[in-house]
Parts: sequence; structure tokens; C-alpha cells
Amino acid sequence: MAGIDNIRSGQQLPSAARSSVRNESNSSSRSEVTKSPEQVSDAVSLSSQGKAVGEMHNQMINEPSFDRAKVAAIKEAIANGSYTVNPEKLADNMIKFEKELSDI
Repeated sequence: MAGIDNIRSGQQLPSAARSSVRNESNSSSRSEVTKSPEQVSDAVSLSSQGKAVGEMHNQMINEPSFDRAKVAAIKEAIANGSYTVNPEKLADNMIKFEKELSDI
């Protein structure tokens, strides 16, 4: 049978060799499939860092990503007409945002 080096160099396998390779691979995959559940065991263990990342992820999911009290105060100020916009501060923040985007 042709070795892997012959295949890599571009030489074709004879058709008999192809079918025997195919049969060998099929029989090996069948033997893996027919293993009983007692013979196969998988295990996963997480490092302390992995566990910490998982805990942070769960905290982020359970906590809102914004300050609800601040949003409620702004909504109230808009509703009663007392919300004012400082145009200079708004312009400065827009420029800052544009600079941050250009650094990406």
C-alpha cells in the first residue's frame, strides 16, 4: 500500500489501495461507535480563572447595563421641560467620540 508520503507528493493511490484504506477507516470508526457508554468518559475541569470569568458573565447578565435611576431622572426632566442641553459639552463629547473612533 502507498504510504502517506506518496500521497503528499501527488502520486495517486491504486484503486485497490483506496478501497482498503476506505475499509480500514470505516471499520475503525465503527468500532468507536460501538463502544459502550461505560467505556467512554469525558471530563472537563475549569481553572479558577475560568470559573471567575463565568461568575462575571452571570453577574453581567443579571445586572442592567445602564443606570435606571439616571434614565428615569432624564425622562422626568424632559417630560416637565427642565432638561437643558449644554451645546459646548455636547460638541466636546462628539469630538472626543470621533477621536476614539479614529484610533480604532
